[in-house]
Amino acid sequence: MSGPPAHEGPGARASAGRPPIPDADAYLADVVQKYREHVNPFLAEFLSFVGFGVEVYGEGCYIEDHAGRRYLDCLGGYGTFALGHRHPAVVAAVKEQLESLAMSGKAFFSKPAADLAAELASIAPEGLQYSFFSNSGSEAVEAALKFAKVATGRSRIISTVGGYHGKTLGALATTGREKYRTGVEPLMPGVEFIPYGDTAAAVAAIDDRTAAVIVEPIQGEGGVHVPPDGYLRAIREACDRTGALMIADEVQTCIGRTGTMFACDHEGVAPDIMTLAKQLGGGVMPIGATMGTASVWEKVFSENPLMHTSTFGGNPLACAAGLAAVRVVQEDDLVTRSSDRGQLMLALLRDMQAEHRDLVVDVRGRGLMLGVEFAADEIAELTVIQMLKHGMCAAFTLNNPRVVRLEPPLIISEDEVRLAVDTLSRSLVEAAEMMATPT
Repeated sequence: MSGPPAHEGPGARASAGRPPIPDADAYLADVVQKYREHVNPFLAEFLSFVGFGVEVYGEGCYIEDHAGRRYLDCLGGYGTFALGHRHPAVVAAVKEQLESLAMSGKAFFSKPAADLAAELASIAPEGLQYSFFSNSGSEAVEAALKFAKVATGRSRIISTVGGYHGKTLGALATTGREKYRTGVEPLMPGVEFIPYGDTAAAVAAIDDRTAAVIVEPIQGEGGVHVPPDGYLRAIREACDRTGALMIADEVQTCIGRTGTMFACDHEGVAPDIMTLAKQLGGGVMPIGATMGTASVWEKVFSENPLMHTSTFGGNPLACAAGLAAVRVVQEDDLVTRSSDRGQLMLALLRDMQAEHRDLVVDVRGRGLMLGVEFAADEIAELTVIQMLKHGMCAAFTLNNPRVVRLEPPLIISEDEVRLAVDTLSRSLVEAAEMMATPT
């Protein structure tokens, strides 16, 4: 489904046979004005400045905008589009489910939810037997924090500097960037932040007052940081010693993104609770999941099966999409593809780094979750803008604006990997030239 290479400039047209939108300029102006008046005027100004138009169509690895311009999508909805846009198997599953039951009546058993939960249990790290379904990663984290407190009877939560777990109030309390917490404090008390990847600091912080440690196996919004070998295992062992729970936040890293089915599989670590979202919905439906062990579920739900609920969580359409997505990843061996394409992209990016050592500080990541760290925020911002002009979508990470993330679909071809790195390299050179030009 990934199609031919993206356009070389903003004037190139989209796929043949798709009728253009009449008066594309007026179409854009209408949407921008409604954003200014009814959505978010400040976001409208930012998107207009960068040059984003209106997305109207997606297929495979590409997005088309209102003017018919085509973009290689290496932002991928922050990792949502592991299967690309509108994967036919996921679309077909959702359409089929829509013909019988779209939303749950909440008084009955749901086969799509049961089937997806069983499928996840079959591929998850050992012991993660149960799933609670929600609608997003933030909701999945909210449930995880709540479950950990109930299961342990403790209230202290350890998170990491630069970690990102969402922007709802509970999840925000564990998100490790002050910028997003300022103005809404006090948040959930009892949260302590430690440096990410510092094994000694993690082991020292975990004690018999700790309810849980929430940690990303690869830190995403913090700048795509891969922890040192043994880091996750040391956290697991410290939790075992103290009775604390380990929460693996795999919202961005689940279902093949990092070259293994789950990122904690790189160390063979099984957490007590694991959060999933983004690519779990196959790029077609939003869904979040909080997985846990039998011990956690017994302590949370045994006295009150309705201890935690969600009206829309686990709805038939979302679960049908999730089940189809997991099966596509397995049947098409996209975990291996993610690893292979990721190794190629990483090698090409490191070649680029060698050519521009004054501009590129580091290249890192696993599978198709990669980050390029630039020497200054401005270089990253200008490079993103130039990439857009050359027909490629990417963005910097929320907690580290010097890092541009690359999270393309796992179905990306080798040619598209090379195109992506070539486009990034060319855009970097142009960004550097713009910064060097006196104003």
